[in-house]
Amino acid sequence: MHVRPVPKMRVHVDADGHLHMAAERPPRRFRCAPVCAAMWIALRRCDGDASAAARLLAALWDADPVNTRADLDVWVGELRDAGLVRAEPCGPGPCRCSVPTQPPL
Repeated sequence: MHVRPVPKMRVHVDADGHLHMAAERPPRRFRCAPVCAAMWIALRRCDGDASAAARLLAALWDADPVNTRADLDVWVGELRDAGLVRAEPCGPGPCRCSVPTQPPL
């Protein structure tokens, strides 16, 4: 599964690193801590693949990948409950969600 923003959602990171998300219908706003901004960026870089995003963050933060994935899943659940993201099945062809990726240099 991939995490996708709802249509017409706006995202902004302020000067202090806080992530601001807003959706039009129904109107809703969400403000997140800087660590969530990093999770959002990782999700977007990994095309919504939460497994790949968690591996990327764990490598960058020198953190346990299992704990990083659990934290990411909790936060994505909050965004889903707020109506800001949705889960989509993987596209046609083999799913790459579980394929290990190389951490960035």
